[in-house]
Amino acid sequence: MQNSNVNNDPTYSASHHNKTQQVDQQTPKAKLTEQHVLIVGGGHVGLSFALLLAHKGIASTLLEKNRYPEIGPENDRTRSHYLDSRNTALSRRTVQIYQEIGLWSELQSHACRIDAVQISEQGSFGKAQLNKAEEQVESFGQVMENAWLGRKLLLAVQNQPLITIIDNAEVITIDQQTDGVTVTFNYYTGEEGEQQLQGSVLVACDGRDSNVRQLLNIGISTYDYQQTAIVGVVETDQPHNHVAIERFSPAGPLAVLPLTDPEGDGNDDYQTGFRRSVVWVCPNGEEQQYLEDDAHFLATLQQAFGTRAGTFTAAGRRGAYPLTRVLAKSQVDGRCVIMGNAAHTLHPVAGQGFNLCMRDAHVLAQMMSAQVLKGDDLGDSQLLKRYEKARQTDQKRVIRFCDAVVHGFTHPNPVIKLARNVALVAFDKLPNIKPLVATYAMGLKS
Repeated sequence: MQNSNVNNDPTYSASHHNKTQQVDQQTPKAKLTEQHVLIVGGGHVGLSFALLLAHKGIASTLLEKNRYPEIGPENDRTRSHYLDSRNTALSRRTVQIYQEIGLWSELQSHACRIDAVQISEQGSFGKAQLNKAEEQVESFGQVMENAWLGRKLLLAVQNQPLITIIDNAEVITIDQQTDGVTVTFNYYTGEEGEQQLQGSVLVACDGRDSNVRQLLNIGISTYDYQQTAIVGVVETDQPHNHVAIERFSPAGPLAVLPLTDPEGDGNDDYQTGFRRSVVWVCPNGEEQQYLEDDAHFLATLQQAFGTRAGTFTAAGRRGAYPLTRVLAKSQVDGRCVIMGNAAHTLHPVAGQGFNLCMRDAHVLAQMMSAQVLKGDDLGDSQLLKRYEKARQTDQKRVIRFCDAVVHGFTHPNPVIKLARNVALVAFDKLPNIKPLVATYAMGLKS
């Protein structure tokens, strides 16, 4: 679904953007609509970034390679895919960002609070727990179905006059000028043909295998974990009580997160939930047995998990995702910014990937807003380099943490196993450590 079609003129300029709101040219706010952001990639990060810009009064055009589904405000009020969905754990900071742009009230009914986090290793003495009451927080985050988040983001974008969607469009060239950037793209609308689009700056949110990153000849560093994530939804015979559990076993790490019931609000204290999102990480080559055989998958989870959740009673369709860390060697090239999984694709073990992307998007939107209110160029290379530098500390910390968890809890050496269990006990007992870790995990200090 599109908000508007590409102008018949082969060069579709920001000055002809038919959805841009008119602003008094004598005011500083006029600068907000004189410049234009091109966003390539309309997944969760690209849609969210467009909404963050619009909240600041900055117009954008979003190009998405795939065709969006036809949806409306009344679509899928109930969870039609009861056990067949991927899910995302949203940190408290990500929730705050959606609150800031007025979207959280639309999302909340399908979100489930995380009130406590339990961490343990199968067959070992080490264990730790974070509790919201002890840490004096509202929650550690929220778990939400990807399909619901995507639908709500798309509906919000469709209803935002400062955003134009062009889906079914594949970027084929990028040309940077001193005062702007032009993308040429194939526009598949029955009658195929090349179109051009101009803007002040281009932000690529087009995923791990980013086409824009390749067109700009930005290199990447990769690390193959030799693991595959099995992702899906399960049901248990005991309620989750808003507890998330991270369990490490010889076969691989297991994360089980609370989910909403098929109907109702997942943040309702009186609601009893039995659905759980599961991420099971196994060595490459072993994934097929967990995808095809429900009974085997449930039995494997039960063995690794014990009785903490009761009995695993049902499993939905699973997806398998090979795990490779991908880091762009640069996140800025002239007037182009690489963002989201195009900039950093991480291991899912700590659930930090999407939340890190949202912090990136929020910071860039704020910096662009300050820049344009001064009447300065949105695509100024010094601004974009400042953004890249500003995000390095948070990004490097999260990347190191994810890798430390993966390697630390999968290493078979008995000495390392003992050390990590002692570390878990220390984390659970020593004062002042939990609040620090919890603050970083919730994205509140970045």
